[in-house]
Amino acid sequence: MDTSRLFSDNSSLYAGARPLYPAEMFSFLAGSESAKSSAWDCATGNGQAAIGLARHFDKVCATDVSAEQIANAFSNPNVSYSVQSGERTNFASSSFDLVLVAQALHWFNYDEFWPEVSRVLTPDGVFASCAYVWPCIDQDLDALLQTAIVQPTLDFWAPNNQLLWDGYQTMDFPFEPIEAPEMQIQNDWSLKQYLDYLKTWSGVRQCARANGWSFFEEAAKGLSAAWGEPDQRKKIVHPLLVHAGRQWQG
Repeated sequence: MDTSRLFSDNSSLYAGARPLYPAEMFSFLAGSESAKSSAWDCATGNGQAAIGLARHFDKVCATDVSAEQIANAFSNPNVSYSVQSGERTNFASSSFDLVLVAQALHWFNYDEFWPEVSRVLTPDGVFASCAYVWPCIDQDLDALLQTAIVQPTLDFWAPNNQLLWDGYQTMDFPFEPIEAPEMQIQNDWSLKQYLDYLKTWSGVRQCARANGWSFFEEAAKGLSAAWGEPDQRKKIVHPLLVHAGRQWQG
């Protein structure tokens, strides 16, 4: 699948609507390092994770296959952006103390990606991934989301997403595991912010591309009725999956 095309449309909406990662995640990642000089944020999108890493690392290189995503990336003096594939980069060997993949680990060719990660990591460097799936609000809204949005779009999600939905439990992880604490993303969103976020889902966009947006507009009416006052802010929780591991020694 051409992921550069999949995530290039509406990249400005993606930048504004996707949730930011919690500060505790970056503290954990930095705390797992003996050195904190350099990190690679691979498949950065528009830099949601890169700017968090920049608070802990002197230099952050952030890459993505989508030039449009990079064009809408968050600016930070410690972050340098470039358009590159995760499977093949121009970075020197042993360049990074940490390699992070946020919300994208299911998109790679692992036969090429894992060797590239090992090549650019320092000998005691750490690889980490983080991801979230369905948002949680309350029983009624969560059930409506499943019936009105998730189920109608299931056939339009790329097969890669099943790895994410399975919590990456079926994927080989070629690093020495580091135990990560339980974490979650929390946001207080209005109805518009919530709907804008749902519009960034690749399955939703693919469905709309094939059949138009009428299904989403109808679903939005039901979600709006269950939400109440549209300006009312609700607590949105995304449980966060974090996998981390150090280069195997010997």
